[in-house]
Amino acid sequence: MTLTTFTSRQSVKCTVHHKKITSSVKLESLSELFSDFHSVSILGGNAAKSQADRFSYWAAEPREVFVFQTGQQQPFEKLQVALDKHKLEKPHVGELPKGMFCGGWIGYFGYELGRYIEQLPERTVDDLKMPLIRLCFYDKVICYDHRNKVFWLTVLEMDDDTELPNEKLAFLENLLLKAETVSVRRPACGQMDEFDFNGISSNMNKSRYLKAVERIKRYIYDGQVYQVNFSQRFESKFNGRPVDLFQWQNDYNPSEYAVYIDAGDFVIVSASPEMFITVRNRFVSTKPIKGTRPRIKNNSAVNKLYFDELAKSEKEQAELNMIIDLERNDLARICKPGTRNVIQPRTIEAYPTVFHAVATVAGELKDEVTFCDIFKAMFPGGSITGAPKISAMEIIDETEPTARGVYTGSIGFIGIDGTVCLNIAIRTIIIKNKRAYIQVGGGVVADSDAEAEWQETLTKARALVAGLEIIK
Repeated sequence: MTLTTFTSRQSVKCTVHHKKITSSVKLESLSELFSDFHSVSILGGNAAKSQADRFSYWAAEPREVFVFQTGQQQPFEKLQVALDKHKLEKPHVGELPKGMFCGGWIGYFGYELGRYIEQLPERTVDDLKMPLIRLCFYDKVICYDHRNKVFWLTVLEMDDDTELPNEKLAFLENLLLKAETVSVRRPACGQMDEFDFNGISSNMNKSRYLKAVERIKRYIYDGQVYQVNFSQRFESKFNGRPVDLFQWQNDYNPSEYAVYIDAGDFVIVSASPEMFITVRNRFVSTKPIKGTRPRIKNNSAVNKLYFDELAKSEKEQAELNMIIDLERNDLARICKPGTRNVIQPRTIEAYPTVFHAVATVAGELKDEVTFCDIFKAMFPGGSITGAPKISAMEIIDETEPTARGVYTGSIGFIGIDGTVCLNIAIRTIIIKNKRAYIQVGGGVVADSDAEAEWQETLTKARALVAGLEIIK
C-alpha cells in the first residue's frame, strides 16, 4: 500500500474484469473475515440495502491511500489529481448491474472540510484529530446484489499490476469459500427502548444544551437564520471489537448506508439512513432527512401515533421544505437548467428505531462538471447544517464546543467509472483509543421546544449507545 500525496499527473489505465457467483455465504461471515485485513472498508452488509442502492461491498488491502489533514492546503486540487490518476480504459459493458461500484475509492470526508469551501470561523476544539479526508483505492471488490441474491467479484487490471486479473478474481473467490466456514455469534439485542444514559458523558451538560437552543432561537427571531442543526456528542469507554459493534448494528439497527471502516488508528461504524450524493450516468440526486419520531418495538398502536404525528406536523413539514429549497439551489450550480426536480415528495419512512420524513431532489449534471465540483456545490448537506447554510454553519461553530469531524461529513465510494454514492454520516460511531464517540442533533427552528430537542437527540442516539453497552 502506498500513502500518496498525488503531485504527479501520470495516469494509470484500468480495465474492469468480473465474475458472477451464487453463494450461500452469510454476509456477517464475510464481514467477520474481512475485519482481519488491513484498511478494510465495508459498505452495507445488511438487508436494508435492498431498499436503497441495492448493493453491499467488501474491500481491503488498498493499492493507495489519499489523506488530507487539517492545516494542509488545496484539498480539492489534490483530490482531483488523485481521482484523475486512474483512468478507465474502456467502459465496462455486458451484464454488470448499472450503478454498481466496480473499483476505485472508498472513504470519508469530514464536516470541517466545509471551511475550505466557505470562509468560516474556527472556534471548536479538534480533540480527535482525525484526517479531514481519508480515501482508499481498491482494485479488488466483492459486491452482493441484494435484489438478485448474487455476488459479483470485480477487479481492476492496471498498468502497474503484479497479478493477472484471473489471479485477482481467484483470490476473491477463495475468500467467499473461506467465509462459508466462518461462524459469527449473534449478539444479544438488549433493551433499546428502555436504555438510559447514566455513565455516558457528553461534550455539554443539559443546561448548556438548553441555553444553546434558546440562543439559536434568538438568532432566528433576529432574522440571521431560519434553521440550525444543533448537535451534542456522547462519549463512552469501549473495549470491545469494533466489528462486533458493526454486526450488532446490522442485526438490530440495520440502515441503508451502513459503513465499517478500519483505518488502523480509528474505526468508523456508521448506521446512517441518509443518502447525501448519488451519481449515475451523469444524474445526481440527494435525499435529505428532516423530522424524527421514535419507533417502539412490538407496539403498533404507539407507533401509529408517532407516525401520524410526524406526518401531520406543520413544523416538520416546514423544516423539510426549507432544506428541499436549499438542495435545489445547490444543485442549480452543477445541473443543466430545467432538469432539477423533487422526484420524491415528503414521505414518512420507517426505520428500526425511528420514523423519518424524507424527500429526494435530482438533476442532470452539466457536461463539464467533475466530482469535486459536485462536492463543493453540495457539501455539507443542508439537512445537517440548516438554512441559509453559511449562517447556520457559523452558529454551529459558535454553539458546539468540539469539532464534528466525521459526524455530518460523508462516507461512501467514488467509482473509477464516475459512479458515486455517499451517505451523510449521522448515526455514526467513532472508536479511537478505546473510547467511542456518538454525535446526534436536530433542526432548531423558531418554535422549537428546547426540552423536546434534547429528547430527540436521546431518541436518535439510543440504538447506538445500546449497542455500545451490549458489545463493551
